[in-house]
Amino acid sequence: MEKDKLIFDIIEREHQRQKKGIELIASENFVSDDVMRAMGSCLTNKYAEGYPGHRYYGGCQVVDEAETIAIERLKKLFGAEWANVQPHSGAQANMAVFMAVLKPGDKFMGLNLSHGGHLSHGSPVNFSGLVFQPVEYNVTRDTNLIDYDMMEEVARRERPKLIVGGASAYSREWDYARIRKIADEIGAIFMFDMAHPAGLIAAGLLDNPVKYAHIVTSTTHKTLRGPRGGVIMMGKDFDNPWGKTTPKGVIRKMSSLLDSAVFPGVQGGPLEHVIAAKAVAFGEALQPEFRTYQQQVKTNAAAMAQAFLDKGYQIASGGTDNHCILLDLRSKFPELTGKLAEKALVDADITANKYMVPFDSRSPFLTSGIRLGTPAITTRGAKEPLMGEIVEMIDTVLHNPENDAVIKSVREKVNAIMAGYPMFAW
Repeated sequence: MEKDKLIFDIIEREHQRQKKGIELIASENFVSDDVMRAMGSCLTNKYAEGYPGHRYYGGCQVVDEAETIAIERLKKLFGAEWANVQPHSGAQANMAVFMAVLKPGDKFMGLNLSHGGHLSHGSPVNFSGLVFQPVEYNVTRDTNLIDYDMMEEVARRERPKLIVGGASAYSREWDYARIRKIADEIGAIFMFDMAHPAGLIAAGLLDNPVKYAHIVTSTTHKTLRGPRGGVIMMGKDFDNPWGKTTPKGVIRKMSSLLDSAVFPGVQGGPLEHVIAAKAVAFGEALQPEFRTYQQQVKTNAAAMAQAFLDKGYQIASGGTDNHCILLDLRSKFPELTGKLAEKALVDADITANKYMVPFDSRSPFLTSGIRLGTPAITTRGAKEPLMGEIVEMIDTVLHNPENDAVIKSVREKVNAIMAGYPMFAW
């Protein structure tokens, strides 16, 4: 059969785009050859509805082994008692938790989306906001740090059944112990979505929410550097506090409710080729060099943040504890929107994305900010000196966002620099 030239040409063009450019999207990374090989394997052919040892299809004995290894490696990585590796994405992992612990119309609390929260933490156009009733907490106006006093006040007043922690654009450590205390006071379940900092947490460079939260969700890409997908974990299994029972009247464990919520609740057959790739990534994350890599991710982010501060830029929360930087463009370019800044940077082969900053005066389609991250550039072997160069090039583009000659010059410099950095250096 003749190869589909149209599609494979597109794949090669994307390959070249990734090779030649500087990837600074905080939620992206480059996987190892082994992860990619597992994703492209014959396991994609196997249907395996159900769980290892309890499938609805025959011939699952081999994929059962791969999925079991993924589960055991994930539990070891984060110190969890129970894990589910089947969610196709972080959003579907979150959906499964919501379906397991809430009924339609129930109230939950998450971080204000315009302050860095995630779509699946209460957006009115997402399942979380369409099916359930969201209330929110904010960051403070003066520091842009999580307002735990507000969280406590809203929790006491609104009595949500679920408190959701985690964000898409928050660069500081979380006070897990305080959130758990608030949840325990009102009888709520505390779920933490650690999708962004999961790799730093796995490496022991940030505190581990599995020790505090009832339930933890995550993606497997981003800092964790695995295939695109999601997972759910618990440090300890527990009885469902609202007494959902089996037909025989036995109170169900939360692990049983979560498994049922993933399948058959929100998904059908699991992607066993992706689960095998997750297992490979978890195995890589258990190696000593993974901690060295994550330390460099963190060091690079701090160096980049400081370089921006030195040039007079404002960063939400004043800096970063993780891999992420939320740049407030209004501090230097009051008229420049995130939308235009993103386009100019992408034209210069520096990939970043527009993002709302806390208390933004612009809409989500325009924004006043740019979100940046260091996982992908660090995977290619970049260290602190390159962070300064990158900031210089970004600053040049932002001063000249519609000057084609300047953007072309920066793009040529970017391409020349990245020719010396392989796609996967760690």
